[in-house]
Amino acid sequence: MYKFYTNISQIAGDVITVEAEGVGYSDIAEVSTQRGMSLAQVIRLDGKRVSLQVFAGSRGISTGDKVRFLGHPMRIASGDNLLGRIFNGSGAPLDKGPTLSENMIDIAGPPVNPVKRIIPNKMVRTGIPMIDVFNSLVVSQKLPIFSIAGEPYNELLARIAIQAEADIIILGGMGLKHDDYLFFRDTLEEQGALGRSIFFIHTAANPTVECLLVPDISLAVAEQFALNGKRVLVLLTDMTNFADALKEISITMEQVPSNRGYPGDLYSQLAARYEKAVDFEGAGSITILAATTMPGDDVTHPVPDNTGYITEGQFYLKGGVIEPFGSLSRLKQQVNGKTRSDHRIIMDTMIQLFANYRSTLEKRAMGFKMSSWDNKLLKYGRLFEKEMMSLEVNIPLEKALDRGWEIMAECFTSEETGIKSSMVEKYWPKK
Repeated sequence: MYKFYTNISQIAGDVITVEAEGVGYSDIAEVSTQRGMSLAQVIRLDGKRVSLQVFAGSRGISTGDKVRFLGHPMRIASGDNLLGRIFNGSGAPLDKGPTLSENMIDIAGPPVNPVKRIIPNKMVRTGIPMIDVFNSLVVSQKLPIFSIAGEPYNELLARIAIQAEADIIILGGMGLKHDDYLFFRDTLEEQGALGRSIFFIHTAANPTVECLLVPDISLAVAEQFALNGKRVLVLLTDMTNFADALKEISITMEQVPSNRGYPGDLYSQLAARYEKAVDFEGAGSITILAATTMPGDDVTHPVPDNTGYITEGQFYLKGGVIEPFGSLSRLKQQVNGKTRSDHRIIMDTMIQLFANYRSTLEKRAMGFKMSSWDNKLLKYGRLFEKEMMSLEVNIPLEKALDRGWEIMAECFTSEETGIKSSMVEKYWPKK
């Protein structure tokens, strides 16, 4: 039998405080009011004082209302019935489909024991040259997309969702504009990817606590699919909204703020989610891509700064393209030696030449005379930006490597590139 508590001592924002015993952190409770029943989650324990975040907001709750603790954390249904479905941040359907209650699993469990993890060694192909060729995405990797507001990070995530080699796509949207939610839904449906996708969507108009639940729900469902042998790609957008929700709750709880008002455990909160990325031995995998917006394009802002210590590199989205000198996949060396023998040669040489092109642009802007070598670099840089950096380019890895050789051959002699003769003889385009 569940025990009812009626001694609500405080209501602050969407957080209520009640005196209770035998309650666990993150446990779910039902709050019965005259308007009906609302779910709430335990977010703080201080002796018998239990603070709960009410999912639907505290409006209409009075100090005499009943609170009943269910004795378990938030749960979500799992299994193939979720495929093609769209839910809100607390797991309720948004697509007019039935509510699911089978195969219920707890969310926010611990990360996988490192002993059970496989060292990342398989590439996730995306059809995007700036990823596949220069910063390969690896199975079980956790990578943020650092971006400023207004950059097409959601468009990039949608394209990766459509083209990436994955069995299941799980989209966790936090603080999304309604138009962004519709964009994801319509784009994946038009491209035939919605049937292998699951959406958990929190919009800016929804309660803050649902924003906090989205990553945990998305990753709990992903883990179940991965344990059953599926390659799961989890796309989270935007983790800065998640961190802002953490800040809002910590302010309500009157916690001592850290840098720029964010809670002192921001690093741990982010790490608890990112560390869910895993490649299971004898089963499937979870790969995480998460958009992180940087206010003022400030990479030292607490959210990207803490993120960078946890993740294995980043994609830096700037000017509508993946910037080659701000981006890094620390695991690319694990896979790009297994793709094609010229992969690393193309990656290293083209980036070096592009760095020289950037220097030539500065030289030209300062009014220096252009040499014949400078003019070759300018031609090369324009081709690189158009045929490699542009997010409109959509070609497989092998064709991208072939095109890399062709671009260099259009601009330079083989001797000018510094590539060893054995690779030139094998791959340099024949006239």
